[in-house]
Amino acid sequence: MVRVGILGAAGYTGGELIRLLINHPEAEIVFANSSSNAGNSICDVHEGLLGDTELEFCADLPFDDVDVLFFCFGHGKSAEFLKEHKIPERVKIIDLAQDFRIASPEHDYVYGLPELHRELIKGCKHLANPGCFATCIQLGLLPLAEAGLLVNDVCVNAITGSTGAGQKAGATTHFSWREGNISVYKVFTHQHLHEIKQSLKELQGELNSAIDFIPYRGDFARGIFCTELVRFNGEEGSPGNPDESTLVKLYKDFYANAAFTHYSDRELDLKQVVNTNKALIHIQKFGNKALITSVIDNLLKGAVGQAVQNMNLMFGLDETCGLKLKASAF
Repeated sequence: MVRVGILGAAGYTGGELIRLLINHPEAEIVFANSSSNAGNSICDVHEGLLGDTELEFCADLPFDDVDVLFFCFGHGKSAEFLKEHKIPERVKIIDLAQDFRIASPEHDYVYGLPELHRELIKGCKHLANPGCFATCIQLGLLPLAEAGLLVNDVCVNAITGSTGAGQKAGATTHFSWREGNISVYKVFTHQHLHEIKQSLKELQGELNSAIDFIPYRGDFARGIFCTELVRFNGEEGSPGNPDESTLVKLYKDFYANAAFTHYSDRELDLKQVVNTNKALIHIQKFGNKALITSVIDNLLKGAVGQAVQNMNLMFGLDETCGLKLKASAF
């Protein structure tokens, strides 16, 4: 049994992580830390868990009692926390913030995208969980990068649900603003671009083309729907401009052994993945252009579902353990 401690347990990711772990057959939550909610029932904050758990938030940090810590902090707070607290050497860390996603000689965190780093994840002690947009976008582009086909600028449009902004209320998260509304933000400057380019370069070597990413705020709660427009060089059917059947095979082969990422022969919709840890990919060819569609649930495959998937790998469990979640039929 994997003994788990959760830090920053009162936010959206903390609540989803608790929901997954109380139903995980090989995991036990030892503590869920939230200093501002210490002593309160978890169900007082995460009301959807009423009847599922009697756990309470705590202010204590009993590191010696756990095997792994999940950091559900805001960005920048994980590195700060580690400077102020000493974690026992044997305790593994899964960080959901962006603090350690970029490789550096200053840390030993493995970038936790299982479709790219499964074997590294199995042997790591410290893991940086990918960002939600980054996960969705990378899964749409990795097979092309491995084939060396990202030689022109890539246009990416992706829309995310309001839970992607976190639980703390802000001007663009209120229902009265978000409902029936859509807007762009961080155009061409989103922080997830750095980790996306890092992964693509790892497979392709050089990446001289730009990833022109336009993020959108959607008027729904959860999920990411992403389209990626890629241009090829040369005559159709040439090595630099494969036909559609060749590209489809490329994707199916790349994800043949992926536990949760699947290629679909049909066009996608968001409801196929909401409340699941799945990522679905579809590609269409139009002359020298290809349109890739990728969809995930931002809180699950884009955050804590992937984090639990990584925990399973780190502790030698079945990769799908506790994650066989079903999408709604309608």
